[in-house]
Amino acid sequence: MGLLGILAGLVLLIGLAYRGWSVLLLAPIAALIAAAASGEPLLAHWTQTFMDGAAGFAAQFFPLFLLGAVFGKLMDDSGAVRAIAAWVSQRLGPERAVLAVVLVGAVVTYGGVNLMVAFFVLVPMAAALFREADIPRRLMPAAIGVGTFTFTMSALPGSPALQNAIPMPFFGTTPFAAPGLGLIASAIMLGFGLWWVGRREAAARRAGEGFEGVASPEAMADPRVRELATVAREFDPAELAQGERVAEPPAFLASVLPLITVLIVNLVMSFVVLPRMDASFLADPAWGGTTLSAVGGVWAVIVALAAGIVILLALHWHRLPALKETVDAGANASVLPVLSVGSLVGFGGVVAAMPAFELVRDWVLGIGGGPLVSLAASINVLSALTGSASGGMTIALGTLGETYMQLAAEYGIDPALMHRIAVMSSGTLDCLPHNGAVVTLLKVSGTTHGESYGDLVMSVIVGPVIALVAVVVIGSLVGSF
Repeated sequence: MGLLGILAGLVLLIGLAYRGWSVLLLAPIAALIAAAASGEPLLAHWTQTFMDGAAGFAAQFFPLFLLGAVFGKLMDDSGAVRAIAAWVSQRLGPERAVLAVVLVGAVVTYGGVNLMVAFFVLVPMAAALFREADIPRRLMPAAIGVGTFTFTMSALPGSPALQNAIPMPFFGTTPFAAPGLGLIASAIMLGFGLWWVGRREAAARRAGEGFEGVASPEAMADPRVRELATVAREFDPAELAQGERVAEPPAFLASVLPLITVLIVNLVMSFVVLPRMDASFLADPAWGGTTLSAVGGVWAVIVALAAGIVILLALHWHRLPALKETVDAGANASVLPVLSVGSLVGFGGVVAAMPAFELVRDWVLGIGGGPLVSLAASINVLSALTGSASGGMTIALGTLGETYMQLAAEYGIDPALMHRIAVMSSGTLDCLPHNGAVVTLLKVSGTTHGESYGDLVMSVIVGPVIALVAVVVIGSLVGSF
């Protein structure tokens, strides 16, 4: 009965969330259904178990949501993202339209710009290039997805993406975990994605199919898109219209410097500053009785994003006509996403507390292939069900993280390898049709699931799955590097 309650709560959560209901309400209701089916105390699970999990996630990762959203909004309103897009598109031209879109998406997202912010620039850029090159508009989402949904989020070493930060407290790792394997995975994802979209472009040309229709950036205001997007990514799209965008974008070098700053500071913090820091005081109960390895990775990303914001303001403050409104919009844009994902984590905490969860745990750990395969499978399933890479991964690691660390010690597996596989696993099946970023991208691009989702599956699911399998195999044979 308890297992049926867990499944019933999950079905309710997925079904109504996809129809635009708020996860803030659905997650506790789903958790209470699971608790009721097991005969557990409902109010205690809501106020103690659910809220403990949700609040714990927010306490741990809200600084990343906050700084990431502010940085992305400043990059947008200052015109820096548009300047980077214009520079790349001018040099590659319409004859390399797909490559230009992929590269711009990769540069801005790897530099710390949130996906929802990037959409506002990438979609008009892609539409202009695809129109001039006479490439079907239905291929735009796949091209944008290759550069934003895949390797810059889950594979490239040092990515400031939230998904790359989530495993760090569990495994005591840095954003640069398993860099060699991450680069191999990135090459596979990028190569496969470019190959697939290029293949589809060639087929369209042979069939005489060209560009048609218009993009729909106003779709960001769709309430259903907003509810889905705030679970899938770290920026509330309702805040994108706030503030004021400068009319004339800055020079390319001044635009890209904040992104470079984020990457360099992240690297220096991870390998120079934090390893030399005396953080023995963290063991004191006043500081949570933790260790530097548990918080250092998050600290590195926090400092990197803060440094990027400082450099951006120093270079572009005169290009921000409504600085207060821009910063406020960025800060406000971080609130609903962190609460939404935190609610998913709270639901996972209640499920993990149910007696029936032992059956689920035993099934997951019993998957053949060892801990790496089990870890990949569990995160894939949860990310697919929730439509959230960050939510699915946090639930999996929150409930089984300690178990996987024990297994890593038992099997002699480097925690950095566990980190990289966890992040890559979250960025594969999360992009099913109900994923908020997928719905948003299709709507903003002016396409439908029927027109574009098949190519999106190949570019943002099949490619990353191939890369994940390759990393699992290589990591199993030679370990982490």
